[in-house]
Amino acid sequence: MVTRSALIYLSRQEGLKEFATKFGLFKRLTTRFIAGETIDEAALAIRDLNAHGCTASFDHLNESVDSIDETEAEVREYLDVLARIEETGIDSNVSIKLTQFGLEIDPELAYQNARRIVEDAARRGNFVRVDMEGSNVTQATIDVFKRLRAEFGLDDVGIVIQSYLFRTMDDARDLLKIPARIRLCKGAYNEPPEVAYPAKKDVDDNYVRVMQELLASGVYHGIATHDPKMIDATIEFAQREGIAKEAFEFQMLYGIRRDLQTQLARDGYRMRVYVPYGKHWYPYFMRRLAERPANIWFVLRNMLKG
Repeated sequence: MVTRSALIYLSRQEGLKEFATKFGLFKRLTTRFIAGETIDEAALAIRDLNAHGCTASFDHLNESVDSIDETEAEVREYLDVLARIEETGIDSNVSIKLTQFGLEIDPELAYQNARRIVEDAARRGNFVRVDMEGSNVTQATIDVFKRLRAEFGLDDVGIVIQSYLFRTMDDARDLLKIPARIRLCKGAYNEPPEVAYPAKKDVDDNYVRVMQELLASGVYHGIATHDPKMIDATIEFAQREGIAKEAFEFQMLYGIRRDLQTQLARDGYRMRVYVPYGKHWYPYFMRRLAERPANIWFVLRNMLKG
């Protein structure tokens, strides 16, 4: 079994990227779950998703940026993405991580950079999702989001919450008072037991409770999961409460359960796929595996499922 520490070490050796991609299995894994290194490659992947009835969200890969110049490069990248969406007519919004924009340098810098993206998206009639990262930046992320939401509309900017955190139900209720469009996911970071449920059953139970709270609010939310049990629980609750299919959307990651993505779209549910791309795919991919080494088997199983 590959250890977490070994994967973290490998994630820091970006010089191994070229070497690793020489191996067929590794290359298949990365091209399956990463839509390339450029906007053009990601746009082609999104056009294909649109043809299969799915919408998308651009996700430029870069995290924990530690220089102001690099945050400026991230802003320019997202402004280019928003322009490309408008020019090509593909059906996609954008997803940002605040550590890309300098959250760990200065929260004010992150806010100002994110504001530029949201302002441009709003002008173009598009939408920005502020992703959630590790629990060490949860409150800072919510604080920046609330500032953005106070300036922009419900359909301009949204946020993500994670069901494995103890605080999430309280966060959901607090954000719904604004209100806010929320993406609910389970969470993939390796969190300490002081802040997160360690057992999958507890994470799942909390996911269902929060999902019900969100759907009952009447606000358009994203239910992000690849877990058939969570999908079934969402569909059952929506049907029982008379909540229309178009009142919410399911969300999944690019390359994971493509068969299920297409089936949900065929069944009349709104299906959005997060499409990661960028030159920093190697550390991103390895860190995702390091956070939970069991993800290695998860992605391999999903390659077989379609």
